[in-house]
Amino acid sequence: MREKERYELRGIAVSLNTPFDENYHIDFQSLEKLIDLHLSEGAVGFLTTAHAAEAFDLTLDERIDLIRCVRDYTSGRAQVIAGTTARDERESLIAAEAAIKAGCDGVLIEVPEMHRKDLRATLGFCESSASLGMPMLMIQDLDWTGSGLAVDIITELFERIEVFKCLKIEVNPSGPKYSAVLKATGGHLHVSGGWASLQMLEALDRGVSVFMPSAMTGLFAQVMNCHQRGDREAARAWFHSTLPVLAFTRQHLDVSIHFHKRLFHRPRCVQHSECAQARYPLRCPP
Repeated sequence: MREKERYELRGIAVSLNTPFDENYHIDFQSLEKLIDLHLSEGAVGFLTTAHAAEAFDLTLDERIDLIRCVRDYTSGRAQVIAGTTARDERESLIAAEAAIKAGCDGVLIEVPEMHRKDLRATLGFCESSASLGMPMLMIQDLDWTGSGLAVDIITELFERIEVFKCLKIEVNPSGPKYSAVLKATGGHLHVSGGWASLQMLEALDRGVSVFMPSAMTGLFAQVMNCHQRGDREAARAWFHSTLPVLAFTRQHLDVSIHFHKRLFHRPRCVQHSECAQARYPLRCPP
């Protein structure tokens, strides 16, 4: 395994929800207040637009506007990773180009399910994005029920694609995958976790650097800070305070989005709790 300069980021990088007004237009004023809230609680970075942002229910123009807004508003106060996964590969590349022009620190993509078992197809897809000239490529290894990308495919991608420096693992179970990937890449591939927050303590023990929740930034930051200074018992105590919310929200992604929007719906923060799904009534949960 050749050495590659490791991407440096440690802490809580928030996967942002998208605030909407009563007419289901993006509420950029509330978005800025939400960013300020996360920064005040210790966020070191932001991911937008990803699943938590209801990315697949946004237009391409809305996604690009969100990416530009988050990059401009953070103004060097945090790293910004642009989630550009789309059902249409052409739209994914357009969003990635816009993110690079906006000065984002990295771009996140998810390998389409049809390519995941085939190294050549996966490599071709990832190289198309990497060729745009981004400073860092993060691959989202997402599989709601299985083990996601094979470790040997991840290792091959890491060897061949210079800008592939980060992997966001969200598989079931995540713990063994964290360790297998870190071992296979000699610890040089930066590994983060998102949906697998229920396994946060184990992930920290295994060497995970970043977590990407949508809420409870201050609590998660306390867990990481205590663990980093070697006080695992204090980290465990802080983590246990998050469990009622985690147990409820991890039922389904839609539950998580709706719950967090209600959590942030309060004076001087997000003004409304509407979700993009409500634009399509037949898809909106009762």
